[in-house]
Amino acid sequence: MADFAIAPRPAVVRRGFAILARAVREEPRMFAISFTGSVAYGAMIIAQAYVLGAATTHLVKPAIESGHARVGWVAITAVGILAVAFIKISGIVGRRLGAGVMQYRLQAAYRRRVTRRYLALPMSWHARHSTGTLLSNANADVEALWYPIAPFPFAAGIAVIAIVTIVVLFLTNIALALIGLLVFPAIVVSNACYASLMAPRMQRTQRLRGEVSAVAHESFEGALVVKTLGREDAETERFAERATELRDTLIQVGRLRGLFDPLLEAIPNVGTLLVLVVGASQVDTGTLVRVAYLFGLLAFPLRAIGWVLTEIPRSVAGDERVSAVLDASGELTYGSTPASTVGDGHGPVRLSVDDVSYSYADPDSDHERPSVLRGLTFDVPAGRTVALVGPTGSGKSTIAALLVRLFDPAEGTVRFEDHDLRGLGRGAVSDVAALVAQQTFLFDDTVRGNVTLGADTTDEQVWAALAAAQAERFVRALPHGLDTVIGERGTTLSGGQRQRLALARALVRDPRLLVLDDATSSVDPTLERAILDGLRDGRPTTTVLIAYRKATIALADEVLFLADGRIVDRGPHSELMERNEAYAAIVSAYDLVAERAG
Repeated sequence: MADFAIAPRPAVVRRGFAILARAVREEPRMFAISFTGSVAYGAMIIAQAYVLGAATTHLVKPAIESGHARVGWVAITAVGILAVAFIKISGIVGRRLGAGVMQYRLQAAYRRRVTRRYLALPMSWHARHSTGTLLSNANADVEALWYPIAPFPFAAGIAVIAIVTIVVLFLTNIALALIGLLVFPAIVVSNACYASLMAPRMQRTQRLRGEVSAVAHESFEGALVVKTLGREDAETERFAERATELRDTLIQVGRLRGLFDPLLEAIPNVGTLLVLVVGASQVDTGTLVRVAYLFGLLAFPLRAIGWVLTEIPRSVAGDERVSAVLDASGELTYGSTPASTVGDGHGPVRLSVDDVSYSYADPDSDHERPSVLRGLTFDVPAGRTVALVGPTGSGKSTIAALLVRLFDPAEGTVRFEDHDLRGLGRGAVSDVAALVAQQTFLFDDTVRGNVTLGADTTDEQVWAALAAAQAERFVRALPHGLDTVIGERGTTLSGGQRQRLALARALVRDPRLLVLDDATSSVDPTLERAILDGLRDGRPTTTVLIAYRKATIALADEVLFLADGRIVDRGPHSELMERNEAYAAIVSAYDLVAERAG
């Protein structure tokens, strides 16, 4: 994902407060609980100062002068201290509980929003973004977005108390109030400057977290390639470069934090010192103790405002990266036509591809690459099998993706019967059609879980689908049959076994259109023929077959020969072999390569 433009420094704080306002709108109840607890805590700080001031005036000072304490004031002081302590404890519980629930709810809600957006965006969008970056968006960036929420209600409550404190100071002594008017804004301004300086560093940090995650994910996903080609050192160095860059950026963040933290800690202490110097000659001892103690106690809570401002740059950086996903364009739109109205609602469907063109976007720019498909037109009658054959890059897999609406054509239409796929309701295409892709993906789940994917399917239906995919025998031989866990991506199975499970996963849904994108390439020819014969004879469905083996292609009713995104010839396999030298050369070459590999 491209790096984001860094917002002007004054805009960082404004955007940060806009994010906090959004949090309050989305979680008003939890904010109210935490804010009330914070106000109660801050109010008790002021009350505690008054209790100690009163105790100094009416208990400590008379006791020193007379040599004995007033029993009544001892009791009053004790009750006051206990009451203040109880309310402070209640306030702490309320603000921490409310803030914690608020933060975790927001993180969970935005993770769900990002995930839903991922699922809504077409495959063409996903092709432009690395998996590691997408994982970072849904995890680290969402956490960064709502990181300031933990101290935010506390800071908001303390801000109210700070205003009340200034009023109290004015009622007590104008000189001390002026000190407060200098100290409190100084803390806020210092934190605002800190936030502005920190913003570009935090934005860079979040971007680098995504890059580190992307490199790590690629290395793990490509472990077989890395190991077999001896690329361990190169991949380690590639990861180390990104990790070192992230480390250096975090060190810069730490240095800036180390510079500002002592300053932010010192400001309230300087205020306390000025209170003692100025107040010694202007107010009585009890008032001086009360005000000095108030400044001392408010030093820590006022830092909560600093914590919020400190985390605003990280929050803004996270928001930019999360918003890039939530605001991404290209979402597929849906009509209202249900699958049940396509044809007779069951049985094979007629497929029509009319003047379809498509180009992939360049992941490194906003420009499109040369067209993969150009004015493609063909029909497949209901119940027929058509094979797509052509050299690499001729557009076969792109056609397969368009037929199940992984994305929409740039021009032209794809229809089931007379229905444009764009007019079908959400989920209607998957109710009609199923794709078994080149790259088989299986979950770290049981055989049953991988075939049903949570659908309400009986074991009898699962076994029937496994039988049709020629997978029943090897599944029955597994230690726990349908309950056998096959490992991440089906690593405990062979390539042919994984392909047959993926085929069973499609067949268990009784698709009316079945698209097989080289879906049996890892299956031996005998099993492949048994699978395709079974599909043609036992399961009424329209089939689009992308294949390379001559024996497989020959099973199709018609062959479409593609080159450069166009159909250059079509007809039965035997006729094409006789009249089209280019077709015969490609098909024979595939079989020759397979024979040599065998």
